[in-house]
This record gives sequence, structure tokens and C-alpha cells, in this order.
Amino acid sequence: MTKNILNLISFVLLFFCFSIAKAQYTTKKVKTKHQAYTDSLKAVEYDRVLPIWGAGAYKQGFDIPYPLGVMANYIWMTQGITIDNMQLGLKTDTREFPLTDVDFIEFGENTNTSYSMNIRPDIWVLPFLNVYGLFGAGRTTTEVNLVAPVKMTSVVEQSIKTAGFGVMGAGGIGPVWISVDANFTWNKPELLEDPTQVNVLGMRIGHSFVFKERPDRNINVWVGGMRVHMATETRGSITLKDALPQETWDRKDEIVAGYYDWYENEATTKQKIIADQSLTPIVERIDARDGDAVIAYGMDKQTKQLWNGIVGGQYQMNKAWQLRTEFGIIGDRQSYLVSLNYRFLGPRKKG
Repeated sequence: MTKNILNLISFVLLFFCFSIAKAQYTTKKVKTKHQAYTDSLKAVEYDRVLPIWGAGAYKQGFDIPYPLGVMANYIWMTQGITIDNMQLGLKTDTREFPLTDVDFIEFGENTNTSYSMNIRPDIWVLPFLNVYGLFGAGRTTTEVNLVAPVKMTSVVEQSIKTAGFGVMGAGGIGPVWISVDANFTWNKPELLEDPTQVNVLGMRIGHSFVFKERPDRNINVWVGGMRVHMATETRGSITLKDALPQETWDRKDEIVAGYYDWYENEATTKQKIIADQSLTPIVERIDARDGDAVIAYGMDKQTKQLWNGIVGGQYQMNKAWQLRTEFGIIGDRQSYLVSLNYRFLGPRKKG
């Protein structure tokens, strides 16, 4: 019984090996178009360490990507964010106000826009299983709009560094393939005390179009969905001059007057006590145009929508070079990616 189960598992895994995703001209259904190329694959004496079972895939007449690669990516993204559990404090030359929960602040539309360049080294461990790392840097701009108790906008620009890892599983039948990709990154903006963990899940289904005269060259197109989830708790500090755009300073008198109107006519006794520990000192610094005062803050921040749709395409010039692009559409999140991938065979087996 155990042996039969192991044989069944091996058969299923081998099936996915030979139906490798993003499947580059690798299936029984289309191989008659490139019979000579398919026959040449069966004759390949594959002597590389990776991927495991790579030699078996070639003997069956299936092609697989080179196992090692380095991809350079440029990514631009803009999305809405939600903010809860706001805490504020203030540090001046003469006094420090501790972080205080400010639960009566109301937010309007808040957005985050970022771009980054990253390097993605990867390995096909199995013909259907890829693992990779992510290392990059970029810039991010967060716009936060307060609508109560006072209307005010904060725009914060800062550099960001990223490091993480991911895993992708893939398989296909005929020219149609499907992949599931998950990565986990730690992003460190310069103004935050600790890195923020971001988890991304991508699911794609696509079709490969193989060049008739060049079966090692193809075009892939796909559609899918992407889910972005970030660790919620954020803590940091920033000077007022870095947190507030010039437009806010130009409206200084209006903002200060609006705040004290709320304080005198609408705030409850409890809200006044909280405001005196957090908001009032900040408004006083704005009124005095003290841009060097430091705001300490804490909040729970999350993407407004977890999922969005994606479409993309890849041109494989040959087994070594691929050019890829992808767009985030349908939903609150919009994104653009362009990447260049170089792949190579890696070390040979000993003996």
C-alpha cells in the first residue's frame, strides 16, 4: 500500500515536471509542430545539478528553463491605504509629550505611491518549483488626509530598502499554464523604527505562443490576481517640516483657527484631555512655524483593497534572455512592472 502511494505521488510530480509552467513549447499537444526540436531534446544528456529530475524531463522530450537566473525589476505602484488606532506625541527642545491614543481623528482618502528597483536571483529546484530572493531600494510617498477635527494634509517622502524571499509553483497542459507565487519581504523606510513585513500572493494563468522557426523563442501572455497584505503596526518619528507640505504651512492660520473652533465648541471633555496631550502641542508648533519639532506616531496601516487584477506578457528571445512586463488593473491598486531576466545552466554533476 505504501509503495503504491509513493508511486502515485511520483507519477503526479513527474507529470508536473513534464508540463512545466510558463510552459515554453513543452507539451505533447503541440510538439508535432516542432518535431525535430522535440526529438533533439530527447537526445540531450542533461548533466546539470539542477533542477532535480531535469534529465528525466529532457528524455521525455520536454523543454525546461535554465535552472539559475538573475532578474532586474523596476516596479511602480500606487494604492489606497487605511489608518486605524492613531497615536501621536511631540518632541521639542524643552518638552516631550508621550504617544497618546487619538481615536477621534477622522481620515479621508489616503494613498501610497512607490517605485523601486530590485534584483531577483532564483533557482528552479524542481521543474515545477522555483525559489528566489528579493533585494532592492526605492522611494515611497504617503499622503494622509485628516478631515476631523481639522482638515490637514501630510505628505511624507522617504527612501526605502527591501529584502525578502519567495517561492513559485507552476504547471501546465498544452500551451496553457498556471502559476502561484508567494513572497515575503521586509521593507525599511528611513523614517520608521522597524521594517514592515509585506506579503504578496500572485496567481496567473497564461498561454504560450511559440515561434514556428525558433522553438526556443516564444511569447507568453497572462491574466491573474495579486494580493498585497502588510503588517499593520507602524511606528516612527518625523519633523513637522518633513511631514507637512508647503500648502499646509500656507494655510497655517486657517488650520489653527479651525482646530480651536472644534476644541471650544465641539470637543467633549474627554477629547480635550486627549487633545491637550497630543494634538494641541502639535497645532501650537504649526502656529509658531516650528518645523524642527518632531512628531512621534504609531498607527495600524493596511492596504485599502487586498486584491487587484493583473495582465502581463513576456518575450523570450532565447533560453538565456527574457523581457517581461505586467500591469496592475481592476481595483484600487495600480502598478507597472518591467524586468529583464538572464538565465544559465549552473554547475555540472560530479562524475
